[in-house]
Amino acid sequence: MVSKLKMAPSGSGGIKRRCQRVLYWIPVLFITIIVAWSYYAYVVQLCIESMENTGEKIVCLVAYHLFFLMFSWAYWKTIFTKPLNPLKEFHLSYADRELLEREDRGEAQQEILRRIAKDLPIYTRTMSGAIRYCDRCQLVKPDRCHHCSVCDKCILKMDHHCPWVNNCVGFSNYKFFMLFLAYSLLYCVFIAATDLQYFIKFWTAGGNIHKHLIQYVNGLPDTQAKFHIMFLFFAATMFSVSLSSLFGYHCWLVSKNRSTLEAFRAPAFRHGADKNGFSLGLSKNFRQVFGDEKQYWFLPVFSSLGDGCSFPTCLVNQDPEQPATPAGHNPLVKKCDAGETHQFPAKTLRESQSRLLNAGQSWTESEGGDDKDKLGMSNPAMTIENET
Repeated sequence: MVSKLKMAPSGSGGIKRRCQRVLYWIPVLFITIIVAWSYYAYVVQLCIESMENTGEKIVCLVAYHLFFLMFSWAYWKTIFTKPLNPLKEFHLSYADRELLEREDRGEAQQEILRRIAKDLPIYTRTMSGAIRYCDRCQLVKPDRCHHCSVCDKCILKMDHHCPWVNNCVGFSNYKFFMLFLAYSLLYCVFIAATDLQYFIKFWTAGGNIHKHLIQYVNGLPDTQAKFHIMFLFFAATMFSVSLSSLFGYHCWLVSKNRSTLEAFRAPAFRHGADKNGFSLGLSKNFRQVFGDEKQYWFLPVFSSLGDGCSFPTCLVNQDPEQPATPAGHNPLVKKCDAGETHQFPAKTLRESQSRLLNAGQSWTESEGGDDKDKLGMSNPAMTIENET
C-alpha cells in the first residue's frame, strides 16, 4: 500500500534534527584533525627538524604537498558535492498522487504506476516484479536509485551513505570518492615510506623505550620530534592497510559496474535478478565513472558519463513495457559476459551527459503506440514494494 507523507514534526523534532546534523560532522572533524596533525608532524617535525640532507628535504616536501593537495581537493569535493536527486519527470503529479492514494488495491496502484513509468527509461523492478516507487519522495525510482534514510531523499545511483564524508556517495560524487580513496592511500603510503628510516632510528639510537618515555615526560627538545615520528608512522601504516582494502573493493565494483548496494543485492529486471545487468565490459565500466577524456581521470572534476537517471544495460530480454527505439536511432548492440548479443537502450551515455547540466529539459518521448496493450501482459505484482 502507498502511505501518505507525514508532516515533519516541529519544535523538539526540529531541534533533534539540528543536533543530529552537528553530530554527523564529528567523523569529518576527526579526519580533519588527524590530517592537520599529520601535516605538522611531517612538515615541521620530520622534514624541517629531523632531515639533515637538504636535497632529501626539498624532494620530500614537494612530493608531500602534491599528495596533500590532491587528497584535500578530492576529500572536499566528496563532502560538498550535493548528491543528485531524480528529475521532475519521475515525480508524480498532484493528480496522480491523489489517484494513487485513493486506491486501496495493490493491483490498481501498480496499473497507475505502470502507466506513469511506461515513457520513462526504467528497466529495473522490485524482486517481485513491481514498479520501484518511493512513497517518501512520491516518485518512480530511476534505475540504480535508492532512498537514503539519513538524507531522507532518493539518490541517483546511490552507492552508500558515508559517515566519514557526511554525504551520500552516488552518481554526482562517486568519482570524487574513488579519487579520495586513491589519494588518501598514496598520502599514507608516502608518509610511511619516507618516515620508515627515521622511525627505525628512534628505536635503535636511543636505548630502550622506557628511557624515551622518561625523556618525553621531562620535555627534552629532541624527544618531541621522535614521538611525532613514531606515531606518524603507526598512523600512516594503519590507515594504509584499511584504505588499501577499501580502495581495492571499490576498484572491483567499478570493474563490474556495480554499486555497493548492488553488490549486496543484485538489481532485478523483468527477467529476474542479474548482478551483471549493467556491466558493459571493463573499459566501458571504467569510463562510465571516469569519463572519456583522459586528462580529467585523475582530477576531482566531474567527468562521469550519463545523466544518472538512465544506464545502458546488458539485458537478456528486452523489456516489453519500455518505449520502442525512437526513429532515426540505431539500437546499440553489446556482447554480454556470456557471449550473447543483445540490444541496449538507444540513448548513448555521451548523448545524455548534457542532462546533468541541463536538468530542466524533459525526457524525449518515444513513439511506441502499443504500450497500453502490453500493460496487461506484465508481471502481476499486487503490491507496491518500497526499497531503501
